[in-house]
Amino acid sequence: MRLVHLLRAVTVEFDLLGAEFAAREGLHPTDVRALVHLLDAARGGTRATPGWLGERLRLNSAGTTALVDRLERLGLVRRDRDTEDRRRVLLRVEEKAVELGWAFFGPFIDGVVTVAEGFEPDELETVRRFLTSVLDSTGGTRPE
Repeated sequence: MRLVHLLRAVTVEFDLLGAEFAAREGLHPTDVRALVHLLDAARGGTRATPGWLGERLRLNSAGTTALVDRLERLGLVRRDRDTEDRRRVLLRVEEKAVELGWAFFGPFIDGVVTVAEGFEPDELETVRRFLTSVLDSTGGTRPE
């Protein structure tokens, strides 16, 4: 149970950081989660559509449209036509959002990197496998 409690404590801290960033930038916490998903998609080569984003955030179509409209109005996200399928719209994070994120979260990320440097590669691999397994297991345990 100690690991569960530690994971909960870390997630609470992450959530508080995200809420502080959202408040500072005049965003809703869901806006921040959307930006995180879109940044992860870009890093992983995933073609992020509004439907894809809505599924991850558990928002309906109208809620997703309102969210994307708001982020686009703020200059944080843009809609691009998919070059492979012109009927599809892809979402991209604007550089402004990246810069805001780094300005706020950069010192925190640097701290995590510094902590990680104190571990051996095999230890970090064990932590990575554990966190990946926890993440995979939580997706299948949500109540309907």
